[in-house]
Amino acid sequence: MNTAKPESIALFCLTPGGVALAQRLRDALPVTCFTSEKLLQPGFIPFGGSFAQTVQQAFSQYSALVFIAATGIVVRVIAPMLSDKLQDPAVVVMDERAEHVISLLSGHMGGANELTRELAAILGADPVITTATDVNQLAALDTLAAKLDATMQGFRLAVKTVNQMLVSQQRVGLWWDSEFAPHAERYDTRGFIPVESLDALPELDALVCVTLRDSQPALTIPVYKLVPKRIVAGIGCRRDTPLQTVAALLRQQLVENHFDPLALRAIGSVMLKQDEPALLELTQQHQIPFELFSVDQLSQHEHRFPASEFVRQTLGVGSVSQPAAWLMSNGNLVGRTVREQGVTITLGVSDRC
Repeated sequence: MNTAKPESIALFCLTPGGVALAQRLRDALPVTCFTSEKLLQPGFIPFGGSFAQTVQQAFSQYSALVFIAATGIVVRVIAPMLSDKLQDPAVVVMDERAEHVISLLSGHMGGANELTRELAAILGADPVITTATDVNQLAALDTLAAKLDATMQGFRLAVKTVNQMLVSQQRVGLWWDSEFAPHAERYDTRGFIPVESLDALPELDALVCVTLRDSQPALTIPVYKLVPKRIVAGIGCRRDTPLQTVAALLRQQLVENHFDPLALRAIGSVMLKQDEPALLELTQQHQIPFELFSVDQLSQHEHRFPASEFVRQTLGVGSVSQPAAWLMSNGNLVGRTVREQGVTITLGVSDRC
């Protein structure tokens, strides 16, 4: 997801008043400030070429862009770069007197609404948020997904449908699988109808299920399965193992443990496998990170698992998949380790909630 991270906020100011306001914000948040050469202050970065060119570069490099400028100027400069609400960064606009902070783009998925509220609180300004769910003081499916780092099949249509149902005062249930139920109170679920059991549903028009599982009981209402990315896979393999072999064994592991493939969060291995074609292609296919660990990092947990002298002589550590999965999941391994066709795969469940 493209949820805004505080460390990746680019701030643009075009006037002396904007620079002064930017300096106030720098004291409260780790923002990178850009301005023109003639307004440059210590710690600020000059526009590279022009204001528009600098914004174009920042649009793909930062998860949030904040402008102290007129809304019209901002709309014109970002218009050619707009692509997709699931990918575009958060864009927030404010006036140089800090009277209004406006969530302009990627309010939910990009985190612009949340950033708008944070900036307004810092400045004592009025937050301007126009998304229908927020205006009606309701949660939104895409915001919940972003907070959970979750996804679902047909995400775009599901978000549109569920959010419209919520603002239309239809009854949308929300059920949490056992892994997530204890943490449900952390999330904004206003407007959803709590569901404790799938065997005894209240009267509903639709149901959202938060789960890692690959299947759910058949129900008579529309069901939207929201899958948090929590499953990590430590993988070791012989050099140049075919992608098809590794992919098939990973699918086998997920099916065996009843995990939805969408729950896969990361693949990990030893640093020496950083250019292993099958592992690189697998992470690209799933659009997930490839986490690499040094021999020293893996060796610290090697004693927990069976070791292979052949692997030790080749890589410098007697086990790869299990220590890697252990590190990625904070020791929360699940299922058996597969050892087939020169490939070892161990799954873990990240404790991030």
